[in-house]
Amino acid sequence: MSLLITNTKLFYANQLQTKDILIKDGKFAEIADHIDANGAEVIDAKNNLVSPGLVDVHVHFREPGQTHKETIKTGSMASAHGGFTTVGAMPNVTPVPDTVEKFQAQLKLNEKESLINTLQYAPVTKDEISTELSPIEDLDKLGAMGFSNDGHGIDNAQSMYTAMEKIASLHSHLAAHVEDQSLFNKGVVNKGKVATRLGLPAINQAAETSQLARDLLLAKDTGVHYHVCHISTADSVQLVRIAKDAGINVTCEASPHHLLLSDQDIVDDDANFKMNPPLRSEEDRLALVAGLQDGTIDMIATDHAPHAKEEKSQGFLKSAFGITGIETSFPLMYTNFVEKGLLSLEQLLNLMSMKPAQVFGLKNAGNIELNKPADFTIIDLNQEYEIAEQDFISKGVNSPFIGDLVKGKVINTYVSGQKVY
Repeated sequence: MSLLITNTKLFYANQLQTKDILIKDGKFAEIADHIDANGAEVIDAKNNLVSPGLVDVHVHFREPGQTHKETIKTGSMASAHGGFTTVGAMPNVTPVPDTVEKFQAQLKLNEKESLINTLQYAPVTKDEISTELSPIEDLDKLGAMGFSNDGHGIDNAQSMYTAMEKIASLHSHLAAHVEDQSLFNKGVVNKGKVATRLGLPAINQAAETSQLARDLLLAKDTGVHYHVCHISTADSVQLVRIAKDAGINVTCEASPHHLLLSDQDIVDDDANFKMNPPLRSEEDRLALVAGLQDGTIDMIATDHAPHAKEEKSQGFLKSAFGITGIETSFPLMYTNFVEKGLLSLEQLLNLMSMKPAQVFGLKNAGNIELNKPADFTIIDLNQEYEIAEQDFISKGVNSPFIGDLVKGKVINTYVSGQKVY
């Protein structure tokens, strides 16, 4: 079966072009100014944006063990709703896939349940909290996208150093959740005026920056590709900027919530604003925006972290960290960055598709190329709508953006030429 997409505003070869696209056997077969149907099913894109399927290198699908929050199926459906065709799933599920057998079972589950390309991180250490390393070489052979203890910092420097050496030797990737637990000190909100006003235990920024500084020096010594998850402070951005200038093999991501919100937006004890790392100061937020614009920050990643309603309805002290984000990421960034002139549409699409695929070596993702899998999404950039709880496909509706008016509505998403949304 062939599929012809006509009247597109196509993001192709890193620029917007008016093209027709022919898809055969699940792959991009032809891209030209005009293509005759010749029996192909024709879809009129109506001059809407046709983008490579978006790529998110940081999601939590919660299965196995936490399926009351999300499942691989609902997470992948939500991803397709958000325009994403490839995601990297973090290993903080139950049980953590820290053996060959458990990792194989996770891969089989992903393949069976996911509508999109769900790639899998392996944990750096046993159970994500041990100083004992996972069988890194074996998990790499099975196809681990990279290695991460996301949700936990690696406090033991020797464990981190040895892991970096192994991961570097495999030419794989280490995605770090930087958090010194002793400085985090059971906080729930950023240290500052808001924490004082609400009487909540505070998280010191040094919990992030001190471990990041250590890791950058370890990465320099080992040569590992070191990727910083959900960067959140001005000092962290500057540390990465300096490290890049020094030739250290470092990349980083920022999440939409850290780019769009600061702790000033926390009015009361609403745990929809509780995430880890926490919302920082407005000065930190502006530093993230500047880092995104100048290329210090390499990509946007959602840190999609769905929770059940009861887990987010108990205020800052008792509620879980994290927000759902994969369904709102593109429209929020398009509305607040492209529409306001902070980024071009081409820059945003690069940050959300091409660049993450390039950084993590995902050869079949993030780009529209002939003879590659036809993963793409069609987006109406002009349609304005309100982010509403009832429209979420994810089991998690824990978002501080509900009620926001946005533009950039995903119309259809395709994986290997098959419609998944």
